[in-house]
Amino acid sequence: MSEPHPVLYSFRRCPYAMRARLALHGSGCEVEHREILLRDKPRAMLDASPKGTVPVLVLQDGQVLEESLDIMLWALARNDPDNWLDDRDTSLDLIERCDSGFKSHLDRYKYATRYDGADPVAHREAACEFLLDLDHRLSTHAALTGARVRLADIAIFPFVRQFAHTDRDWFDGQRWPALHAWLDGHLGSQRFAAIMEKHPVWAPESAETAPTELG
Repeated sequence: MSEPHPVLYSFRRCPYAMRARLALHGSGCEVEHREILLRDKPRAMLDASPKGTVPVLVLQDGQVLEESLDIMLWALARNDPDNWLDDRDTSLDLIERCDSGFKSHLDRYKYATRYDGADPVAHREAACEFLLDLDHRLSTHAALTGARVRLADIAIFPFVRQFAHTDRDWFDGQRWPALHAWLDGHLGSQRFAAIMEKHPVWAPESAETAPTELG
């Protein structure tokens, strides 16, 4: 009898879940993919991670990883064929800027009605400071921290995608040629197509399914 695989609770359109799935795919880790609905979270997921956000990775020994970056680092520590963990410290600094300031402005731009008094245009302009920095970086080399894709590219791309799709016409009209090319490259990649494959919503009675190989 084969050993069970780690269980990944995910939601297809969540950028945090996207970055986790990208790293799992890049590492070749096999997981049991459980697609959920955020409005109807399964009890098994909430028992594992009461905070109720995705992604959640439940390892074979019962350990629970409930932060997307922790899942990325766990997967790549097991196998990192493309050397995404090179320039790790530089990547982590840039990811911290994305996950704190940029993400805060992104939320108040995209979901302004959820925040009392939020001015979406003001938050869009504030978020642009980070995007301008990314465009500058990409104007001098092909990826965010150098010539090759590293952890920062994989972790930040889903959030730039979310920002761009909030108003794609406006985004496309900005003079960020390097950022546009970088984003389009990731959007058009085979890896992104693979991790965006649609899965049926998981239910306990349908749990006897084959594992998904993300590699």
